[in-house]
Amino acid sequence: MTMDVRNIESVAPVVEHNGTVPVWWMIPSREFLEQTDGGYLELVNEFEVPGGGAVYPHAHPTHEFYYVLSGRGIMTIGEEDRAVAQGDLVHIPPDCVHSLRPQSDTAPIRCFCFAIGLEGAGAIDYTTH
Repeated sequence: MTMDVRNIESVAPVVEHNGTVPVWWMIPSREFLEQTDGGYLELVNEFEVPGGGAVYPHAHPTHEFYYVLSGRGIMTIGEEDRAVAQGDLVHIPPDCVHSLRPQSDTAPIRCFCFAIGLEGAGAIDYTTH
C-alpha cells in the first residue's frame, strides 16, 4: 500500500457554481464511488495533537481523511511514515493502523477529519480506538 497524500498546492482551481467561485478538487467527484458504495458519513471532527504527543495507533472500518489545517507532522499508515503539513489531505484506508505525531515537541498539528463508514460495520468506540 502506498500512502495517499494530496496537497492543495498541486491542484489547480476550477471555476465552479456558474463562474462564482474557484474550487480546488482534492478528490474529484465520484473518485471514491466504488470504495465507499453503500457507506455512510461516520464522523466529522477537528482535532489537535500537542507538541510531543501522538495519536495512539489504531484502525477503524472506515475510509478516514485528515486535512492538515496547521502545523507539521509525521503520518504513519501501516509501516509507512510520511511528513505532512498545512494543505495536505491524507486518505487512510479501512482497517489500516494509523497514527499522527507533530514534528516538533513544542508545536501542535491541527487537522480536520471526516470518515466514511463501511456498509455493515458496527458501532466504533472512539475512546479506545
